[in-house]
Amino acid sequence: MTSKVFVSLRVKATPERAFTAFVEEIGAWWRPNGLFQTTPRAPGLLAFEPGQGGRLTETLANGKVFEIGGITAWEPPSRLEFTWRQANFPPELHTVVEVRFEAVGAETRVSVEHRGFDQVPEGAARHGFPNEALLMRLAEWWQVLLASYRDRSA
Repeated sequence: MTSKVFVSLRVKATPERAFTAFVEEIGAWWRPNGLFQTTPRAPGLLAFEPGQGGRLTETLANGKVFEIGGITAWEPPSRLEFTWRQANFPPELHTVVEVRFEAVGAETRVSVEHRGFDQVPEGAARHGFPNEALLMRLAEWWQVLLASYRDRSA
């Protein structure tokens, strides 16, 4: 069984606008977090390469590009799935983020499920947290991210 967090909210936008804001404007709404930073350097700018097989990357101030993950499902405007890894993960390890966009009246419910942290080994990547505490911190961070995203997508 995999460990996961699930966070959702509604945004005042169509699913098309919600999807577009999530993928095309991630660099504007993304908020770094010390526990879940992708690299040990100062945070850079996140961006998706659109389409199935595209990548989620972070471009650092020095121009270096870190590949966070790859897009495994690209189904605008309803679903996006991508892999996620941090630099302190073992090279073969990644987690999975699935984002769904569902029309609810004049709004869109945006749901994020981030799964696979049970595979992350003890040590730096877990910051000494047991699984439940790590997942609680991850859920809190996704709540902050989605609040920032909601403000951007409206």
